[in-house]
Amino acid sequence: MTRPDSPDRPTVLAFAHRGGAYHPEIEGLENTMAAFRHAVSLGYRHLETDVHVTRDGVLLAFHDTVLDRVTDRVGPIAETSYAEVQQALIGGRERVPTLAELFDAFPAARFNIDLKSHGAVEALAGFLDERAAWDRVVVGSFSVRRMRAFRARTAGRVATSAHPLEVAAYVVLPSARLARRLTRDRPRVLQVPHRRGRLVVASSGLVRRAHANGLDVHVWTIDDPDEMHLLLDRGVDGLMTDRTDILRDVLRSRGLWEEPS
Repeated sequence: MTRPDSPDRPTVLAFAHRGGAYHPEIEGLENTMAAFRHAVSLGYRHLETDVHVTRDGVLLAFHDTVLDRVTDRVGPIAETSYAEVQQALIGGRERVPTLAELFDAFPAARFNIDLKSHGAVEALAGFLDERAAWDRVVVGSFSVRRMRAFRARTAGRVATSAHPLEVAAYVVLPSARLARRLTRDRPRVLQVPHRRGRLVVASSGLVRRAHANGLDVHVWTIDDPDEMHLLLDRGVDGLMTDRTDILRDVLRSRGLWEEPS
């Protein structure tokens, strides 16, 4: 599901991208328990993360293919055991969390999950089956192959976002009906950038066509308040941000923020 359970909750979804990677208080700690705890403390109910699988099959919440950029270790995740990954520290202090740890730590949260490797397809599908957690996630991927494999494996139980070819249909085709026919109703949400170079992807037309087919539109990764207001004025249904403080303030100013209880 892509919208909050209760009809009295705000209708615009706020996603903490990698836990809010560039919030000043947690910068350098993306995709860590500390980052996600911080986002939840601000009131975020929707957490965005990525998944890879270790050599021995453990599903990690981690963006990069290799450890090198954000940890004090090096090497490809797919060639590293979970025990070895646990020795790596992000920002000199935080371990790489497993997806299971995130689900257990934040039982009220929903997760937007980006499949970052083909090995993660079966691992994530199995994880969701084991926990019967199909309605806690939206799953996406930039890889058409991975998205098709995941949809085949989960047989419609899990909401998925449009892969790049499906997004292109909504950008290029002149009508919602044609876009729906081409995508065969497979995606349940469009998750797109605001722009690609000079091309405006998250246009008013795209939002209109998506809504005509019952699809939400989420835009990533937006850190500028003026851009947030512009997209909200276009009617987008969700924003992903690294600056969780800025998005919270923008939504507060529009009466669209629910304070944490």
